[in-house]
Amino acid sequence: MTEFLYLVPLITVLVGALVLMFMSMYDKFTLKHFITTTSIFLIIALGFSVAEFGDLFSAKPYNELFNNALVFDTYANFFGVLLIFGTLLIVLIGEHYFYDHSYFKGEFFSVLMFALFGMMLIANSNELITAYISLEIASFAIYILVGFQSEDAKRVEAMFKYLVLGSFIGSFFLLGTVLIYGVSGSTNLNDISTYITTHSGSDLNLIYIGITLLLFTFLFKIAAFPFQSWVLDVYRGAPMLVTAYMASTFKVAIFSLFLRAYLQTFSTIQNFWDPILYVLIIFTLAYGTWIAITQKIIKRMLAASSIVHTGYILLGFISLGQNIDNAYAIMFYLISYLLTAIGAFGLISHIISETKVRVTYEDFKGLAHERPFLAAAMTIFLFSLAGIPSTIGFIGKFYIFTEAINSGYASLTIVAIIATIISVYYYFRLIAMMYFYPASDACTSEGFDDKRISTYIVAFLAALVVWGGIGSAIVFFIPAPNIDAIIEVSKLAIESLFLK
Repeated sequence: MTEFLYLVPLITVLVGALVLMFMSMYDKFTLKHFITTTSIFLIIALGFSVAEFGDLFSAKPYNELFNNALVFDTYANFFGVLLIFGTLLIVLIGEHYFYDHSYFKGEFFSVLMFALFGMMLIANSNELITAYISLEIASFAIYILVGFQSEDAKRVEAMFKYLVLGSFIGSFFLLGTVLIYGVSGSTNLNDISTYITTHSGSDLNLIYIGITLLLFTFLFKIAAFPFQSWVLDVYRGAPMLVTAYMASTFKVAIFSLFLRAYLQTFSTIQNFWDPILYVLIIFTLAYGTWIAITQKIIKRMLAASSIVHTGYILLGFISLGQNIDNAYAIMFYLISYLLTAIGAFGLISHIISETKVRVTYEDFKGLAHERPFLAAAMTIFLFSLAGIPSTIGFIGKFYIFTEAINSGYASLTIVAIIATIISVYYYFRLIAMMYFYPASDACTSEGFDDKRISTYIVAFLAALVVWGGIGSAIVFFIPAPNIDAIIEVSKLAIESLFLK
């Protein structure tokens, strides 16, 4: 029975996906039924995951059935909570957006749950074939979500581009796995680690080539240079909430796989890729910053800035070569980016559901005079993305940058800080538009309904972003989780990877 409890969150999400799929066959179920049912299954899965949050464990339940392919440990549970929570936020913050766009049907929520199921499997994968299958389950669900409105040529084009490029790059993962299996005789992460530590020289040549091919897939999925060219078109073409899901939750799932693979298996041979990664980080930061500055559409600006944030996280990755304990900084940064990105994208989806036209900088003129609460929340999210103090984004950057400097990457950190300073321009430009200009008549909406679930979730996320920045200093006397507790849980999750 105890073994079964480890599987409950995964099973709950899978059952939820199937129930929603069968519900979508009947017209009597409304959009409200699908949002409610999805939320219930996600809350149940989240409840079982949170029950084990903070416990140190590593288990392989029903291992004779799964053949060592899956592992259920504190690390996977940590990411499981983030993935479920991120999906729940997308569903709730998009409530207004779903009602306003008639093309959202029950199938959308079923596919969303299948995407989450694939992502959770990614975090639990203990070997490369399972990781590949999980990655494809999640990826194909995302392809469908991108092109969900098939009547819109822009979305179909985005889906086709993402499908072709994603499938092509997925073949690199499979080829890399084949090479690693060919030389080590196993696709299990622990077995590959044993092979690497017991061999040297030419015996590792195929391992190096295989991991390089895996790295191609990793860089493509997180939109790092030089595999970022698809981001603007796909993010622009996808529905706003799908863009939010890809930029936040799906990116967290990708990092969960490669961070596990790195920490468990490939950390001893990182020196081979350090110079390559060093250059890629500089180009990722520089290219993402340049693209973000030149954008006029808010959605494309946020998409471009997500490339810059990928550069920050890669800075944390390269620091691991000097001190593997720095992984906690990456995990904290992923939390901060997840909350902030969903908040920013979700708030825009909430606004455009009413006004239809708020997509460019010009369209946001005077929002603070019309809707001061929404403008204030947007300002908080932009502050966090820019790394302004008193927000969780600042704390995330602080940990990443300080650990990079401690690991000997001071010059690379300076490049990241310069990118951060420049980012203030394109984030604060939007704030200036909201506060220092009168509202355009074309953008003014009558009867704007702020009393919706979406509005409360925006407020909740804005509060979390602020709490993550100053919570420990202000509410230290309240027995509630604080930043130090999140750091401790992150370190505990990393510790679980080395339990045998």
